[in-house]
Amino acid sequence: MAGHSKWANTKHRKARVDAQKGKIFTKIAREITVAAREGGEDLDANFRLRLAVQKARENNMPNDNIQRAIQKGVGGQEGSSYEQTNYEGYAAGGVAVLLEAMTDNKNRTVAEIRHIFSRHGGSMGESGCVSWMFSRKGMITVGKEGLDMDEDDFMLLALEAGAEDVKTDDDGKYTIIASIEEFEKVRKELHDQNVPIDSFDITMVPSTSIDIDNQDVASKIIRLMEALDDHDDVQNVYANFDMPEELMD
Repeated sequence: MAGHSKWANTKHRKARVDAQKGKIFTKIAREITVAAREGGEDLDANFRLRLAVQKARENNMPNDNIQRAIQKGVGGQEGSSYEQTNYEGYAAGGVAVLLEAMTDNKNRTVAEIRHIFSRHGGSMGESGCVSWMFSRKGMITVGKEGLDMDEDDFMLLALEAGAEDVKTDDDGKYTIIASIEEFEKVRKELHDQNVPIDSFDITMVPSTSIDIDNQDVASKIIRLMEALDDHDDVQNVYANFDMPEELMD
């Protein structure tokens, strides 16, 4: 879990940099379009769309861009033909990797993803080879700095709100895990209690993790994760590695 949440925090920092280039806007807009197409444009009734719009606003995406993406989904306009698909495989050290992608050309995307795996010491696997190791959960990160309560009080607040688990990361953050059903309730309770939330998202949490303590193996894993995350069609990358802070950095 430590490696998973550390990578999640790294992704959020990277997203803020990508936002300056507009790249993150493209991925978020794609998510909004598909969410609107599948669940409609009512934010109150469509949790997935509401979460995507919240993520867009968190990244300072212009409201016009958000509305255009929604209309592409509900109106069937050009650009709404993206299909969701998952890819699975292994990184160096036998680490399980699960990708969520949106593509308008599966043949092109699968060939490019397979090449990325191979180039970075991994291998692409068959559907189902690693997905059984992951469960969909809500994840919220909270920085300790600026939090007006001690650790015991904070953990009690999160657990009473409906969280399944609260962990302390090495980089001064709490990671809160909640079921999909309780996720919004937990997030709202933290917000109502003036808890400064750094990030929140729906993620895939691994049931087991692999400890990585070799520098070469760690480098291959991180380079693979970054290369997959940089691919235009890839929305999310998940893995079950755990490694020390110094290797992660």
